[in-house]
Parts: sequence; structure tokens; C-alpha cells
Amino acid sequence: MQKRTIDFLCMALAVWTLPHTSHAQSIFSINRLVDSVLMRRYQRADFDSTYITRPQRKWTLTGRLNVAGAQIRAEGIEQGLHFKSEMSAEYKTTVSVGVSYLGLSLNLSLNPAKMAGKYHDYELNFRSYGKQFGFDIAYQDARNFEGWHESERLGHITLPEDLLKLRAFNVNTYYVFNHRRFSYPAAFAHSYIQRRSAGSFLLAASGQGQHGEALNGDIDFSFKMTNIGLGAGYGYNYVPSRNWLLHLSALPTFIVYTNTSINYAGNDVHLHHHFPEVIITSRGAVVHQMGNMFAGIQMVFNFTNLGDKDELEIQNLKWMMRAYLGIRL
Repeated sequence: MQKRTIDFLCMALAVWTLPHTSHAQSIFSINRLVDSVLMRRYQRADFDSTYITRPQRKWTLTGRLNVAGAQIRAEGIEQGLHFKSEMSAEYKTTVSVGVSYLGLSLNLSLNPAKMAGKYHDYELNFRSYGKQFGFDIAYQDARNFEGWHESERLGHITLPEDLLKLRAFNVNTYYVFNHRRFSYPAAFAHSYIQRRSAGSFLLAASGQGQHGEALNGDIDFSFKMTNIGLGAGYGYNYVPSRNWLLHLSALPTFIVYTNTSINYAGNDVHLHHHFPEVIITSRGAVVHQMGNMFAGIQMVFNFTNLGDKDELEIQNLKWMMRAYLGIRL
């Protein structure tokens, strides 16, 4: 904190002296000072350089292809009869371009199907992968689910599109103990480079809020859920050779707080909770370095399991896969 204060005081002093210089010199001085402050921040070596290093180039340009999906499963007993249902959202495909300067990034994402009027869902994602702390935040407003419902009362029926309306908010956070040798950003943000294999135990916290309803003829189902989970996991970066990185991590969190309201066929349904009920976040990545270029894939899966299928069990799956190509300048 003291070093940041000194950096900002230096910037303020430089700006105060600008009226005594020409306009062009003033702009050049500001740019040089800002670049110097960012460079010092970027190269601050709070890591073991034997295992982790920073890219030598200042600029990074990245193009990405993203595919995401969501699925909800329900199984239980209603009026003494067994039922099971499954609904999946239409895959969301986006293309994005990102630019990063000394670790500060800006990204632009476009959904071609939405621009053409073929996709009407709304989703907002915000991710930050720091060397010691990071998080995923996702908000989804989806209506284009399709699937099936099977029960002893109705048999097997196909559920129509737009039956389920779902609004969901998910947040997952992590804390890295061995951040000096194990780097999440090397696998997901590319602001670091993992030079040797290393792993770390992780602390994790998860939060989830959902509101959904399916109303159509014989199907009358609605629910509200709020869940908070705490847990721990492990992540590992495997470096088989100089140009390759393979990442795998799992962060199970046990639900410590839940507030659930479910209505089926006009009747309130009690969700019988059991231990363990979990929110699991799993991540995987493959990175290949090619000189000042890099390419790879990333995967993030979120799974939630609530209830007991002998009464009512609800499972949620949310996933994202990404292929990318980048260059450092």
C-alpha cells in the first residue's frame, strides 16, 4: 500500500508541473509516467520466478470462441407417484476479442445468433483470475429450454420450448495458498506463465440464487432457491515441457445456508435436505506457447445437488468452454 501511495504522489507531482511545459511534452510526460507506474506494478515479484514468470511483452491480443450451456434435472415423488424431468437451455455461442496492457484488460463479446434475432436469452459473465484471489460471476435470464418429463401419471412427454423461465445468479470465489508457485492466471488469463509444475490447496466460497417456473397444461412447477456454500479444494498446473501447460482444479463447497420455496401442481413441496449438499466448481485448461503466440482451450463446470430423490431432488449444471488464440506484442 505504501508503494502504491508513492507512485500516485509521483504522478500528481508530475501533473502539477505540466503547465510549465508545452502541450505535446505534457502528454508525453503523462504517458511515460503512467507507463512507468504500470510497469512497476506489473513486475512486482510476489512469486517464485523459478516457477512463475511474467510475459516480457506489454500488449496481449486475444480472440476467443465461447460456448455455454445449462441444464436442470428434477426427480422425486408427487402424490405417491414417481416423476423425473430434464430441461436443457439452447447452447449460447459468442465470439470475443480482448486486449491487455501490462495486466489491465478490456474485452468485447458478440453473440451472432442474438444479433440475427435467433437467440433471445440474456447472460452476463464477469471473471477475474488473480494469482491469490479470483472469482466467476454469472447472471442468466433464459427462456429457451427444451426437454422431457416422465411420470407414472403422465408417461413420457416432450416439453415444449419456452416452457421454463429461469433467472439465475451464480458466484464462485477462490483463494490460493501457494500463489508464489501455482498460478491460476497462467491457465486462464495469460498474464503469467507457469514454468514448472506446481499445485496448491484452495479455499472456496459459492453463492447461488435462482427463480424458475414452468407452466403449461399438466406441468405446473415453480421454485425459488438461495444457497451459500463453503469448502476447499485443490488445483494443479502440470508443465510437461517448456511450451505446454495443463490445468485441473476442483472446488467442492458444502451448502451451509439454503432457503428454498417450491410449488408443484398448486401445492407447496418440502425439499428434504440431506448431507452432503454441494456446489462443485471444476476448471480445466490446456495452453500451448508458440513463441510470442499462444492457443488453447478452457472449461468451467458448476454443479449443484439439492434434496433427496426419494422425495424431491434438484440438480443444476452450468458450463462454459472456450477456444482461443492470442499474440503478445
